[in-house]
Amino acid sequence: MPRVRMQFSPLKSSAAISPDLFFRLFREQYCMTRRVELICFNDKKINRLLDTGRYRNIMDMNAGLGSFAAAIQSPKLWVMNVMPTTAEKSTLEVIYERGLIGIYHDWCKAFSTYPRTYDLIHANGLFSLYKDKCNAEDILLEMDRILRPEGAVIFRDEVDTLIKVKKIVAGMRWDTKMVDHEDGPLVPKKILIAVKQYWVVDGNSTSTQ
Repeated sequence: MPRVRMQFSPLKSSAAISPDLFFRLFREQYCMTRRVELICFNDKKINRLLDTGRYRNIMDMNAGLGSFAAAIQSPKLWVMNVMPTTAEKSTLEVIYERGLIGIYHDWCKAFSTYPRTYDLIHANGLFSLYKDKCNAEDILLEMDRILRPEGAVIFRDEVDTLIKVKKIVAGMRWDTKMVDHEDGPLVPKKILIAVKQYWVVDGNSTSTQ
């Protein structure tokens, strides 16, 4: 898909939401796109991982305008952009206008993954969005189900929310690392990177491999 198409505001779709909200969202997500591009394409290690095909099936659980998919666009992978049904405004039309794949879904319910699981999941503000709507444990268990062993998750959210998420996924035997937002340590949002471990039960003991 033409990369240049992903980097410009799809004006035809802006009628779906108010112009002020549309351009604010686009500006914020374009900035995130540029930061992700710098991370993915300037970091040789991550770039090699993307090129090896290790991360083939990728999901953005709160896709917004599809900027995460635009940032890591590669012929060796594809991204499923999910528009939560509880979002303030639907931007799925914008995702389609940018030439990306998208779908509506309520993360309080199970997601149909047939016939694949996912290698990498991006969750930007998802748990703040579903606060008081359903339990974070239920969403994380669904993520555990659709994520393959040794797959990774990138959480972006308020620090208090991520501390709660980190505690839950530790009980799921995920390895985690919390880092500051790209704009610095004073930004209230943080980034939590988690990797689902491959572990098996052997007799009366549990071993992690």
